[in-house]
Amino acid sequence: MTMQLNSAPLLDFIVGKINVGVFVINRDMDIVLWNHFMETYSGLKADDAVGTNVFDQFPELPRRWLERKINSVFVLKNFAFTSWEQRPYLFKFPHNRPVTGGVDCMRQNCTFLPVRNEAGDVEHVCVTLLDVTDTSIYQSMMKDALRRLADASNRDGLTGIYNRRFLETSLDKEFSRVRRYGGTLSFILLDIDFFKKVNDNLGHLAGDEVLRRAAEIFSHTIRDSDTLGRYGGEEFAVILPQTELDGAVILAERLRQNIEEAEILYDKNPIPVTISLGVTQLSDDVAAYEQLINDADIALYQSKENGRNKVTAFKPSV
Repeated sequence: MTMQLNSAPLLDFIVGKINVGVFVINRDMDIVLWNHFMETYSGLKADDAVGTNVFDQFPELPRRWLERKINSVFVLKNFAFTSWEQRPYLFKFPHNRPVTGGVDCMRQNCTFLPVRNEAGDVEHVCVTLLDVTDTSIYQSMMKDALRRLADASNRDGLTGIYNRRFLETSLDKEFSRVRRYGGTLSFILLDIDFFKKVNDNLGHLAGDEVLRRAAEIFSHTIRDSDTLGRYGGEEFAVILPQTELDGAVILAERLRQNIEEAEILYDKNPIPVTISLGVTQLSDDVAAYEQLINDADIALYQSKENGRNKVTAFKPSV
């Protein structure tokens, strides 16, 4: 970029009126041009800015970063660019967007342009600030919406906890992690006892309420590191990373007890609910995560065969 600082009136008009921040500094970081945009948002008039050091006027600027950026333009004789995603702003200017946008100050894209003399040497650097607050707000809103959609696709529509697809994906990842880095992993599969009778005698709405309340109780019982999900119908599952079998059995027993003692109401009438649970731990002879599910299912079946409302730990046949 070649430019005389005593530019023609038309260029002065454009630089002064454009809705973009424009300022020029020399090697000593002194301001030699300060346009109307910079005046408006900084509160510093051009007459007071020109000839002064930019860091004296704005000590809150990221000095080390900005000096490196500008010096690179002098040395490399090429432009540089910084987006708001890398550094949200250079100057902490106010913005005119609604408070609901969640942005504390103007977001800015910055370009650093070499200003050469007739010999081609860089004498100044022209810095432009583009207000991209709207873009940042809309992009953040879009990312939030995509995160919510992604999360919703992993959730069971009735209970709000994770669905079977997410459970199996998570179990597969945990299985691979333990196989690669070592550690322990346990898995619980549980089933609401006589759930069909609830639907048959009280209706499906009552059954839905039992499932919702059960999921809520399970969620409040497990640890933050555990993953709870609805495996299908009245079946639920819990993934327990870094957990030995004994610890998993203790948690399973707590789940069983909390459900049995809970007051689950439908149409103001209590519904007694119990669960049967199967617990297993990853061992060396387990070849795939699907085997963990199968082993827990075998233990769950044994709980039901032995009268329900029980916890059974899987024991491999010798």
